Amino acid sequence: MEHIHFLAFAMPAFFIFLFIEFRIAAYKRRKDIFNYESSVSNISIGIAERLLNLFVTGSFYQLYFFVYDHYRIFEIPQTPLVWIGLLLTTDFVWYWYHRLGHEVNFLWAAHIVHHQSEEFNFTAAARITTFQAIIRTGFWCLLPLFGFHPTMVIAMLVVHGAYSFFTHTQVIGRIKWLEYVLVTPSVHGVHHASDEKYLDKNYGDMFTFWDRLFGTFQAEEEKPTYGLTHPLKSYSFLWQHFHYYFEIYALWQRSDGFRAKWKAVFGSPADMDQDIRPMLEKRFLQDKKHDRSRLKFRNYLYIQLGVAVVMLTLLTYHFDRLETYETVLASLFILITLVNCGALLEQRKWLYYLEYVRLFILSLYWLYSQGDEIYFWLPILAMIVAEHLFSLSRYYQQALLSPEPREC
Repeated sequence: MEHIHFLAFAMPAFFIFLFIEFRIAAYKRRKDIFNYESSVSNISIGIAERLLNLFVTGSFYQLYFFVYDHYRIFEIPQTPLVWIGLLLTTDFVWYWYHRLGHEVNFLWAAHIVHHQSEEFNFTAAARITTFQAIIRTGFWCLLPLFGFHPTMVIAMLVVHGAYSFFTHTQVIGRIKWLEYVLVTPSVHGVHHASDEKYLDKNYGDMFTFWDRLFGTFQAEEEKPTYGLTHPLKSYSFLWQHFHYYFEIYALWQRSDGFRAKWKAVFGSPADMDQDIRPMLEKRFLQDKKHDRSRLKFRNYLYIQLGVAVVMLTLLTYHFDRLETYETVLASLFILITLVNCGALLEQRKWLYYLEYVRLFILSLYWLYSQGDEIYFWLPILAMIVAEHLFSLSRYYQQALLSPEPREC
């Protein structure tokens, strides 16, 4: 899995470009480009995707080789013209994967996470889930099936993904003449808009001529309003990943007959009953108000994200050399930290118990490294006694969940 070492530098590179974008936005006095809560949420989802992909990316590559070795239709040589053909074919496959991701409920459930952000910057590019990566891989398998060698496919997907990252920004204005051929930040910003005239437009990832050919191109006119037509009322890490699956299930339950149930899963998101999400939000969530007071200890959230990023980078770089228990415990620690970030944004009182879970994971790691995992019950006992004697949860909530008014 030599590619893992390369991926170790993806997160640091992401933050370098994010810092550059942030500084340019500050220079241009575009405070509207970044929103604290939304950026934290976006980055958390990006970290989770990078983490979970550690366990599945190698399988993706093996699948490409399997399809190519056993089922390829043509024997395509590796020539300069073939590389150009692969670039065009990759974007063509992407167009239809992307379009179907907006037109089929089950596929939209995986892709909707990418569109939940109400800001449009490099952090929004990080909103990719492993569910989406798995579905996307099924479409990419068409490339080795056609006869493109997997090494070419993998290299092209890296280039393709890198290009699309840089189209998620507002610090670059419209470049009208370039839009006749390439997807620009303005073109892709339209795709992320919730305005009616912009809905379901601009599916291409690198080139605009697929959209022009199939009638889905729309140039930017008025400034887009980014996000979903019905914004989520939560920054919860888990809710953002799974809410639409709950909505599909709720629609499936209320549907009568095979045809209606089939449509609930594979029909169009445009036909989703609009009362389902409010019903689920009322049942599972506390309301998210945009004028809500901010957290008193905002820096604590930065520390959480920083720890998660450092751990993910180290885990990625050393992935092949770690013991199984090290990989599992480190992954659990990162995931709990991401859930903790969402709980902090939501000011959930139960987040305190996530801290105990993380302490237990650290204790378990130390016990395993010493060969004393049989004593796993000791840290649990110590935490129960400490909570009983000192009521640490009360001090924790006072320190981290006490809001302060927003600055005028």
